[in-house]
Amino acid sequence: MARIPDAFIDELLARSDIVEVVGARVPLKRQGKEYAARCPFHDERSASFTVSPTKQFYHCFGCGAHGTAISFLMQYDRLEFLDAVEELARRVGLEVPRDTAQRNANPETRDLYGAMEAASTFFRTQLARSDKARAYVEKRGITPDIVERFAIGYAPDGFSGLRDALGTDPQRLQLLERGGLFSKNDKGHVYDKFRDRLMFPIHDRRGRTIAFGGRVIDPEDSPKYLNSPETALFHKGRELYGLWQAKQANQRLERLIVVEGYMDVVALAQYGVSQAVATLGTATTPDHAELLFRNAPDVYFCFDGDRAGRSAAWKALESVLPRMKDGRQAFFLFLPDSEDPDSLIRKEGLAGFDARLRDATPLSEFFYASLSADVNLASLDGKARLAERCKPLLAQIPDGAFGDLMRQRLTELTGVGARTSPPQAHVPAQRAGASLRGQPGQKPSLIRTAITHLLHRPGFALELQPPYRFAALRQPGIDLLSELVLLVRERPDLTTGALLEHFEGRDELPALQKLAVLDLPGEEKYLRAEFVDAIGQLEKQVQQQRIEELQQLQREGRLDETDKQELRELLQAMLRR
Repeated sequence: MARIPDAFIDELLARSDIVEVVGARVPLKRQGKEYAARCPFHDERSASFTVSPTKQFYHCFGCGAHGTAISFLMQYDRLEFLDAVEELARRVGLEVPRDTAQRNANPETRDLYGAMEAASTFFRTQLARSDKARAYVEKRGITPDIVERFAIGYAPDGFSGLRDALGTDPQRLQLLERGGLFSKNDKGHVYDKFRDRLMFPIHDRRGRTIAFGGRVIDPEDSPKYLNSPETALFHKGRELYGLWQAKQANQRLERLIVVEGYMDVVALAQYGVSQAVATLGTATTPDHAELLFRNAPDVYFCFDGDRAGRSAAWKALESVLPRMKDGRQAFFLFLPDSEDPDSLIRKEGLAGFDARLRDATPLSEFFYASLSADVNLASLDGKARLAERCKPLLAQIPDGAFGDLMRQRLTELTGVGARTSPPQAHVPAQRAGASLRGQPGQKPSLIRTAITHLLHRPGFALELQPPYRFAALRQPGIDLLSELVLLVRERPDLTTGALLEHFEGRDELPALQKLAVLDLPGEEKYLRAEFVDAIGQLEKQVQQQRIEELQQLQREGRLDETDKQELRELLQAMLRR
């Protein structure tokens, strides 16, 4: 992946107006210094979504969605980071820089994409020429418009159809081999990997062909499905078949339905269900879960009702659980025996399939039903066993209403409180941000006050001159405060949004984000004075910390003459205050 310099991201955000970016997609209403709207990321009746032109930052007080113009495009337009950066750069007339290695790699990558697209064109041409393949498509009831939408093709029988058609150029032959379209036998002979199969191109987020899936036409052949191997373009644990088509068919995806096979996706599209996607011969991975929720708030997993199907559903649940932020929902639809989505929708039609989706099992219900299946909840031992099974899984759920309700349900079932220490990955956030949160009724700590002022007005950091003596203080949050000051000193034009962008993906972000959306009224000069005073008080604490260190050395008889002189000066300074 290209490495975009931080300085470019800062400049891009500085030139972009988040109000214009959001306002082009969501109706905004002016409220004082900020703008408000109904949140586009979850259902709500009142406006809890705010956009700040001064902070260049958006935040929803309902679902917690927040970020900069870049993250808004990622969430709303369902773009990857690089795509969002490029879209924003086009708006403001900037060219996205790439490092030299990436620039040098681009032509080769483009050639590989081109070779894959040429293969896709070849397969589509062969479908039109093959009576056998066309008869199979008609038998399966796939209409020409669906064939076109999914670029369905046919790999002819024989060992060198694709190779003979596209492999006359040695360079292209090598690219096709790199794209996973050829195999080799023990003697080193190269031959077509896909033969006598209906071909389903797999597309990336930009609609480029990156791999293929092939389905047998003759039911006696095997394996039934054959996928491209892992390549430089294709990683099956990160891609979803049909996602590109789903995004093209829906201006906004309210749900995604995860099925097992290409034909299931195609058949559902044939009957008007344009939100189906399929994993590519693998269980649902964490990357799949992230990709699903990045594109839709509701995800339905459609599996067989047998033991294998329920096992696959549980693996999907394990991938989804750590991503169940408020506003997201997951459901499980278990199919009747001997049915798949393809056969079911042909039998029951769109209305019948929609009815089954409405009756799908919510994640919470499937979670507790699965874990308590072999537990006797009438006994204390059974309740204890269920509680111990649930606790480590519940600890993975992000903070929010869903996690609270899941823990409440465990208490209802067992009588055992389920709130546990956060998972290890969250501990640094608590440690770094402990002094940021404060306690109800308590005066905010000096560190929390300083960080809050910096987040609201990053330019206050320019009031400080190095050396930054407060950085020597051994208190929770001081390292974070020091980092914020240094970031602003290095990039004086940072906005609140751009400052938070530097902490994206880090444990400190949730605490910082909460402080960034606090109401901080007051005139600029008074707020600046509060910040400078807080830093001054912290530096006094550094002096006291050093005095205590020297006095401890004195008690241990390890104070040399230099230390004694330093202690005398520090004590005199304390007396002069």
